[in-house]
Order: sequence, then C-alpha cells, then structure tokens
Amino acid sequence: MLTWTLIFLVVALVAGLLGFGGIASTAAGIAKILFAVFLVLFLMSLVAHLAA
Repeated sequence: MLTWTLIFLVVALVAGLLGFGGIASTAAGIAKILFAVFLVLFLMSLVAHLAA
C-alpha cells in the first residue's frame, strides 16, 4: 500500500513539473487517501499486536 502511495506521489511531482496541473492534483489526492488508509491500517495492526 505504501508503494502505491509513493508511486502516485512521484506521478504527481512529475506531472506538476511538466505542467499537467489536473493530473498532478488528482494523483496527489489519491496519494493522500492511500497514505491515510495505510496509516489507519498500520495503527490498527499495532494496537492488535500490543493487545495480544
């Protein structure tokens, strides 16, 4: 999941550098959502591991 976040982040940066603002903002939005999902799943896994 974190790999996909980094891929979309790189796509957003490259698209922003090349002047494709719409694609860059979409890719950055997807990267933010994926990072949030990754963070929530990581925290849930951490709590489950500590509780067990």
